[in-house]
This record gives sequence, structure tokens and C-alpha cells, in this order.
Amino acid sequence: MAMNLCSCGYHGDPERECRCTPQMIVRYRSKISGPLMDRIDIHIAVPAVKYREISSEEPAEGSDSIRRRVIEARERQLARLRPHKLFCNAQLSQKLIKKYCVRDSDAEALLESAFRRLSLSARAYTRILKVALTIADLEYSEEHYCQL
Repeated sequence: MAMNLCSCGYHGDPERECRCTPQMIVRYRSKISGPLMDRIDIHIAVPAVKYREISSEEPAEGSDSIRRRVIEARERQLARLRPHKLFCNAQLSQKLIKKYCVRDSDAEALLESAFRRLSLSARAYTRILKVALTIADLEYSEEHYCQL
């Protein structure tokens, strides 16, 4: 799913001025319900790509390399979750989240602060941990699962 932050598409853009009033932005964002937004795992602001980046001769990570990392991460998940008859981190229960998403005190403090400051739901809390575990799988970080 993708959406702009406002109807003109320039809210938060460092180069172009947003033409929307605060009321227009609230009305635009309210078209998608809070409970639906709460079910989206990752929210990422994607800035416009600058010409210099598009035309650069510097090679980006290739699709084959990315594909290989994803396959290896999926294999790690399968190996870890096979005894539980699961195949991906999204299926983790609360009990398994506690088992596999071990957090140090710094990560726990960050998560608690975000939970309070952003008024996160219980669903968002567990989703953050599942996504953190998936990132650890992609980075092959066996010792540092869920280091937020």
C-alpha cells in the first residue's frame, strides 16, 4: 500500500511547499481508518529521488544479491520455526515472540518510550518485534535479535 501524506503530495517535502491546510491534511488522512492503519506492518516515508541519484554511475545492490539475502533469511526463519509448525515471523505467538525476541535494556527502553509517545497498540507492539526479528534475519544477526 502506498499513499501521500496529503492530497497535494508535498507535505514534508524539503524542496516543494505543501498547499494543504492542516484541516485538509486531517481530512485526507482520515479517509483510511485507524484500525486499518494499525494493521500495516511498516510505515516508511519515501522521499522523491533526486536526478543525481538516478543518473549516478555508482552501482546499487543488485536484485540477485537482494534475492539471495531474502532467501537466506527465509531459510533461517523456516529452520527456527519448523518445530512450531510455522513458516514465517508474522505467525509468531506471544509466547514465541518472548522466546525469540530477546531485548536488552536499551532496546526495551526505546520500545517503551515509543509505545508511550506514539500511543501504540498491543498489535503494533507485537508487529514491531516481528519486523525487528525479520530485519535481524536479513542481517544474519543471530546474537542480536530484536535490537531495536
